[in-house]
Amino acid sequence: MKVREATEDDGPTIRSIALRSMEASYSLSPSTIETAIQQWYGVDSFAEKLEDDEVMLLIAEKDGDPVAFSESALVDDRGDIHWLHVGAMYRGEGIGHQLYEETRERLEDKGAETIRGLVLAMNSEGNRFWEKRGLTKVGEGTVEIDGTAYVENIYVDKDSIGLQPIVVDDRELYIDRNDSDRGSDGAFYTVYTDEGRETKYGYYCGACENLVTSMDSMGGLQCDECGNQLKPTRWDAAYM
Repeated sequence: MKVREATEDDGPTIRSIALRSMEASYSLSPSTIETAIQQWYGVDSFAEKLEDDEVMLLIAEKDGDPVAFSESALVDDRGDIHWLHVGAMYRGEGIGHQLYEETRERLEDKGAETIRGLVLAMNSEGNRFWEKRGLTKVGEGTVEIDGTAYVENIYVDKDSIGLQPIVVDDRELYIDRNDSDRGSDGAFYTVYTDEGRETKYGYYCGACENLVTSMDSMGGLQCDECGNQLKPTRWDAAYM
């Protein structure tokens, strides 16, 4: 199996693999899946991902034919694997595992010290995949598909699980360095009021170390201190 970085000519291939993979893995309507593919890998979205230096799109080829791809991103010193799609007819051949190992290695080469995997809660096979890789579920987020919010499980390396305590106005809060999203100028980390991660307080801006506790109706987030912005592609606004 050969793994290479995607190019602008791979847009139709990426969309085709993602479509077949989602059809096999999710109990979503055909129209919802089609909308999701266009939302994430439409012509403009795909071009933006290729131009983003922190995003990595890798394609796995078997006998010269593209059969799988991964989408990942570097967030500070952590590598986030957002999607890993294997064509339905090629599953069970170890392609997903090989692509994961290659994706992880390349993220580590870019500076990632730990890995975080994201998968929709409804994808039982995808959740088992992360567990078999030795990652542990530490929380939940939300991903919007065709106007509907779906629960997304968050998995991290076991040895990276931990919270960073901070004191704000004589109140102890906890920053979860494993639960974050990329902003325009730095990561936004989820902040909890307790060590059990039961009550969320807001976000911690990695660019200026300011707390942010408000989010707009579309899931957008902006730090009033430095202007760091979070795009509403993956979000969890339930506590805001």
